[in-house]
Amino acid sequence: MKDGFIKASAASPKIKTADCTYNAGVITSVIKELAEKQVKIAVFPELCITGYTCSDLFLQQTLLLGAESAIERIIDETSEQEILCAVGAPVCVENKLYNCAVVFFKGCILGIIPKSFIPNYSEFYELRHFSPAPSQTKSISFAGMTAPFGTDILFRCSTVPSLCIGAEICEDLWVPQSPSVRHCEAGATVMLNLSASDEIIGKAEYRRRLTAMQSAKLICGYIYSDASAGESSTDLVFAGHKLICENGTVLAQSPLFDTSYIISEIDTQRMLSERRRMNTFASSADRGSAGYTFVDFSLTPAVTDLTRHISPNPFVPASDADRDSRCDAIISMQAAGLAQRLRHTGARHVAIGISGGLDSTLALLITVKAFDLLGLERSGITAVTMPCFGTTKRTKNNAEQLCSQLRVRLRCIDIAPAVMQHFKDISHDPAVTNVVYENSQARERTQILMDIANAEGGFVIGTGDLSELALGWATYNGDHMSGYAVNASIPKTLVRHIVSYYAHSCSNPELTAVLEDILNTPVSPELLPPRGNEISQQTEDIVGPYELHDFFLYYFVRFGFTPDKIRRLANYAWSNTYPADTIDKWLNVFIKRFFSQQFKRSCLPDGPKVGSVTLSPRGDWRMPSDASAVIWLDSLGAAEGR
Repeated sequence: MKDGFIKASAASPKIKTADCTYNAGVITSVIKELAEKQVKIAVFPELCITGYTCSDLFLQQTLLLGAESAIERIIDETSEQEILCAVGAPVCVENKLYNCAVVFFKGCILGIIPKSFIPNYSEFYELRHFSPAPSQTKSISFAGMTAPFGTDILFRCSTVPSLCIGAEICEDLWVPQSPSVRHCEAGATVMLNLSASDEIIGKAEYRRRLTAMQSAKLICGYIYSDASAGESSTDLVFAGHKLICENGTVLAQSPLFDTSYIISEIDTQRMLSERRRMNTFASSADRGSAGYTFVDFSLTPAVTDLTRHISPNPFVPASDADRDSRCDAIISMQAAGLAQRLRHTGARHVAIGISGGLDSTLALLITVKAFDLLGLERSGITAVTMPCFGTTKRTKNNAEQLCSQLRVRLRCIDIAPAVMQHFKDISHDPAVTNVVYENSQARERTQILMDIANAEGGFVIGTGDLSELALGWATYNGDHMSGYAVNASIPKTLVRHIVSYYAHSCSNPELTAVLEDILNTPVSPELLPPRGNEISQQTEDIVGPYELHDFFLYYFVRFGFTPDKIRRLANYAWSNTYPADTIDKWLNVFIKRFFSQQFKRSCLPDGPKVGSVTLSPRGDWRMPSDASAVIWLDSLGAAEGR
């Protein structure tokens, strides 16, 4: 809870229709079991204290008194458990009967939420028994307590500021103007839905999509609990479908006809981060909390054990089908962006540096696709390989083979003599393999590419990727600069998968073989002399594993999480791969480099945005080039150089 994670559950135990005493016992047992598992929010089905299918028995005073007594018993017997619960029950107010969610915590009813939209179509006949929610909130007596009764009630946690809870009931979700819309505009970050949605063919998938999309639309957590076994089977079947969703993602889902519960953790801080980022949400929320009753409760601050899936590679879909689909879409977007730039400028020629590495390979593949889209001859693509002090036979050969298979023009220009002349001009000893030694090569390559592009009336295709931009792993005014940077929003972990997808989806075995060898080549700028024929300079040995840096980048930029929370998520996601001290080391490197290298991102060339994280100074990321990283490093206990 200290970092916004709230352990939540949707439960649908097997009940007995109209047996309130039995149902109270079952619900009480489940609440105690969930509390032992650190659950802080538990949602039970609609009218589960009686059963949804009691029909005209709802008009019987005996059933209503039994339901009230059962609720009182549950609250009393769970008063020691620190868990906010929502249980469905019929509640009579001023001689009208309402279908309600009774929300209670540590022996007290916090509020009673009546159902707003009462279905009376197809198999539903609720208007025969229940009235729609009244427009005004009032205080009522129920189960021996006085509590607020109405739809516009939110439950606010004083010890977890990011947790604010609203509730709606079944049909309320299915209508165009759900109460949850108002609740989230008023500040709710977690919505509860007590439901009795009978099962028919195709409904489970629709229900799943609807719940997930509501959580996405409202940028909230959404806990949905459906009626289960024990309901009358006279005309309907209930399958106990349970869902926990967060901002469009299904965190947990039960199988149909399940009488147990599901548990996951909702990240309430993430919801607030998204809402701050989306100024349109803030605009709609300006309608605000007028007319709402806020009921405060307090959870004991603690670290919540995580069970939800945290992907170690947040930029890369887990399933093969989703990954292939994303790679195909990204290739199309990159190519479309470049094609538009070619169309606008009227250029029929481009120059691109080919190193035999992953980034330049992807950039060349995209360039070829863009030329094909426009019906331009591939001979207009001039690929230039520029061997120097660190170039190995393997990368040079792969660059040549790649260009041959793609049928583009290839020029090989040995830049060693030019760089040596430059060393002489600036009085640099070539035996000193420092930053001057390395960057002189990068800038010489860029100068050649720019001049070749000028000679042919074209422009230079940039090859650098998003991960390199985040770390500043680019030579300023060297490989940092181009006419159009097609990879600028592609993280390194995804670059590899896109090239792999291309390798296995193309119909050219020779091209596939070259691409596979490029995929198996260590990532390196090849600026230092090789050891024999082997690459001596491996990027990840210097700046750290890109898979970790991409993880840090995603949560730092996309959600604005604190370094401490990012560290916790990384330790959870990468627990089987990296020890905690390794993660600490590279997270510190990430923060230091991210801040110190902003000046390179402040003057980036154009490039297409293809994902939710990008560092373009004209789009999603604006940051002062001289911002201090001290407070971020302080949160990890690692500030230096005050």
